[in-house]
Amino acid sequence: MQRRVTVAYPPQRIVSLVPSQTELLFDLGLGSRVVGVTKFCIHPAEARQQATVIGGTKNFDFAKIDSLKPDLIIGNKEENYQSGIEQLAEKHPVWLSDITTLEDSLRMIRQLGTIIGTAARAQLLADTIEASFTALQPAPRPVSAAYFIWRKPYMVAAGGTFIDEMLQRAGFRNVFADATRYPDVTAAQLAAVSPEAILLSSEPYPFAEKHVAEFQALCPSATVRIVDGELFSWYGSRLQHSAAYFQSLLPLS
Repeated sequence: MQRRVTVAYPPQRIVSLVPSQTELLFDLGLGSRVVGVTKFCIHPAEARQQATVIGGTKNFDFAKIDSLKPDLIIGNKEENYQSGIEQLAEKHPVWLSDITTLEDSLRMIRQLGTIIGTAARAQLLADTIEASFTALQPAPRPVSAAYFIWRKPYMVAAGGTFIDEMLQRAGFRNVFADATRYPDVTAAQLAAVSPEAILLSSEPYPFAEKHVAEFQALCPSATVRIVDGELFSWYGSRLQHSAAYFQSLLPLS
């Protein structure tokens, strides 16, 4: 973010404003130092039990955060909100990630490991993730796909997103890659691009099997599948499971 952040080393009281980075901290063995998390930090299960819940990713409880006396707050440019981050940065050291590619996520893991004093463990994790993606066997050709994250209105992951990068890594061609970020799309627009696959993410909207028929009616020739949204969009330690999952998705059945 082109800011200089001064942090007590190694930080002992960490507030995490991002679910995937919370999980990363625990997987790096630092769960005991995490004193604050969001209500969406569901992995690991004990995160919200042992740490204070400080609101959501886009609505912080500033009084709770202040009371925790954090010596490091970690967030993310997309998942958090600028005014909230700026307000926190007036009082506390706030380190922000900005991630749209696999390389960004690996850099974040290594940098955060250095900041929190677990550089060797973070390096090993990043190397393991990188090797798993390198070993991915590419499909004979990319499968055209639309990746839905919301319903009423329909919303998809388009170009410039981490999900778009993961789709490419998984062997898909995003039919909405020419759009930006997370646009609304209509049933007519979906029919017009005629994807071979429609991927319904398990988050943030909880798509389930009951929604498959709805999309099958919109694109009768497409293969419609529920996919694990965490493995497409969480850019921390959960990535160590993503490549194997992507390998299992193709060829479509």
